[in-house]
Amino acid sequence: NLIVVLNDNEMSIAHNVGALAGYLSRLRTNPKYFKGKEEFEQLLRKIPAGSILFRVAERLKDSFKYLVVPGMFFEEMGFIYLGPIDGHNLKAMISVFQQVKSIKGPVLVHVVTKKGKGYKFAESCPDRFHGIGPFDVTTGKAVEDNGAPPSYTEVFGRAIVKLAESDGRIVAITAAMTEGTGLKQFARLFPGRFFDVGIAEQHAVTLAAGLAAGGYRPVVAVYSTFLQRAYDQVLHDVCLQRLPVTLAIDRAGIVGEDGATHQGLYDFAYLRHIPNMVLMAPKDENELQNMLATAVSCTGPVAVRYPRRRGVGCLLEDNFEILPLGRAEVLLDGKDVTLLAVGSMVEVARKAAELLANKGIQAAVINARFVKPLDEECILSYAVRTGRLFAIEEHALQGGFGSAVLELLADKGLTGIQVKRFGMPDTFVEHGAQQILLAKYGLTAENLTRTVCEELSGQDTIKKLERKAGTRW
Repeated sequence: NLIVVLNDNEMSIAHNVGALAGYLSRLRTNPKYFKGKEEFEQLLRKIPAGSILFRVAERLKDSFKYLVVPGMFFEEMGFIYLGPIDGHNLKAMISVFQQVKSIKGPVLVHVVTKKGKGYKFAESCPDRFHGIGPFDVTTGKAVEDNGAPPSYTEVFGRAIVKLAESDGRIVAITAAMTEGTGLKQFARLFPGRFFDVGIAEQHAVTLAAGLAAGGYRPVVAVYSTFLQRAYDQVLHDVCLQRLPVTLAIDRAGIVGEDGATHQGLYDFAYLRHIPNMVLMAPKDENELQNMLATAVSCTGPVAVRYPRRRGVGCLLEDNFEILPLGRAEVLLDGKDVTLLAVGSMVEVARKAAELLANKGIQAAVINARFVKPLDEECILSYAVRTGRLFAIEEHALQGGFGSAVLELLADKGLTGIQVKRFGMPDTFVEHGAQQILLAKYGLTAENLTRTVCEELSGQDTIKKLERKAGTRW
């Protein structure tokens, strides 16, 4: 005995797409069914014994629905179908569920609701209110800092439009996340080159592979946590065939209030071991533009991952730069320690270097840019020069960027280099504000500075003891 409640509001996060959504729409709005049912009920109640006849007719209504509603999709799957029912009518809902409790076998209750009902702004723009920050209740408008830089999602959306204007091969694919991934403008300007496949990330990636094989340059915009569903398609359909598919991985790292299910902390680990994959993460919004331009110019698969937050406020250049693959960027030279950061943590490393400089510690800051391929020459050079590496990433420590650095040093026989990794521990990260969570797990400039100082202090103590004892610990 199973009761399935289908909450049918024509939406997931955005508007539903696909054959099943179309079927439900026909079922929900079929005028023949509702008009015929109403007229039939009125006619029966006017004649003697009409109430008895109506109860009999109720038992036969499935036959009536078979005549006017195509398919009876759910009953073909073995469900006893009840509906459509007004999901905002509490009295009707209680009555239905009281009856359903006694029915033997699988039952599907088709409940029709309106997303955002009761608040006019949410009703008129339900996808925007699916997950929203602070807003003015009287106007429905988000409370924004007009001087704040654009989000990475917004920068991605503008960049892909600009690239598509000059390259007709570029197409965009999303899995029911048009607005969330920043593709709303692309969909409006290039409707023939935009594909919303519904909540089916596996299909999105395989569709991209097919388009790439046909000469297009598809960009799949997807949240990091949801790309996990399409791992097999990324491996077999894209990377095995070395197809030019770009994975634009949004919501990478700590996502905040969406909670444990949405934290994007595993994409380095589940992508970097796949042959033919190139994996990048930008330090700021301008570098995101350049990485996207680089990705669509490549002849094989590329993943670009970026966080759910606003950029650092850098100047957005009009002309995009094609980056040399596997080349890191030295932002600051130093002789005492090397801060080797990737993606959103580059800014943290840069701020930490300033704090360390105030303490007389010269830290080199390297923007890794690429998790795969690593800039081996740059990393090895600074590892030998400073003898101390601090690898910083907004990602799980297991299998992440720091792990890749350790593997490189081990393969080159540089096991004497001191390496300290900063990232997320082996735990599911709860929901909470991004800055609070980043601070809790130590991904701040202040904590990085404190740890570097402690490590250096500890090493100085060991060296003094070694000199005193005449041996090496």
